[in-house]
Amino acid sequence: MSSVDGGTALSGRIMTVPNFLSVVRLLGVPLFVYLLLVTHSDGWALAILIISGFTDWLDGKLARVLDQSSKLGALLDPFVDRLYVVTTLVAFVVRGFIPWWVAAILIGRDAVLALTLVVYRRRGLPPPEVMYLGKGATFLLMFALPMILAAHGDWSIATVAWPLGSALLIWGTVLYVWTGLLYAMNAVSVVRTVPARGSAGNEREAR
Repeated sequence: MSSVDGGTALSGRIMTVPNFLSVVRLLGVPLFVYLLLVTHSDGWALAILIISGFTDWLDGKLARVLDQSSKLGALLDPFVDRLYVVTTLVAFVVRGFIPWWVAAILIGRDAVLALTLVVYRRRGLPPPEVMYLGKGATFLLMFALPMILAAHGDWSIATVAWPLGSALLIWGTVLYVWTGLLYAMNAVSVVRTVPARGSAGNEREAR
């Protein structure tokens, strides 16, 4: 993935191979929705999910090997990850593949964390660095969702895909929620220790 450790400087480059792969993945989202919900071409939809997961791994690998980590990639890559997860969850609920409350938990986690970004913005801080534990949770979900889709197909792997996909979804959900709590706790710590822009000046005027 295009995000890197905080100790590594990010360039301002836009035209990089990892960013190109992220854009390709982004363009695949509406195609996936069309295949799954409109034409019910589950096999092709499954192929899109698998390709997305592979390119998600590949763009991070290339960012390190080619030294093409960028500020755009650090934002675009996790955005596309979350978009795929949210879109797939909603589509699966519509098709009846998973219970609605599972999707609600996972999407709710991202909605809450999106609100915490206001905390960093008001203090002139960049968004928090992506936790590897959080990337692991996303990785589990990106494997679980294709398995669940495969379990509803008319092919030999369906009987194996369902228990495996369900197990990965459970573990991915638990880890996803746990890392969400860690991100939220970090935001609370920032609120307590870093004053918002303008607040220090207002305090001096009040004195």
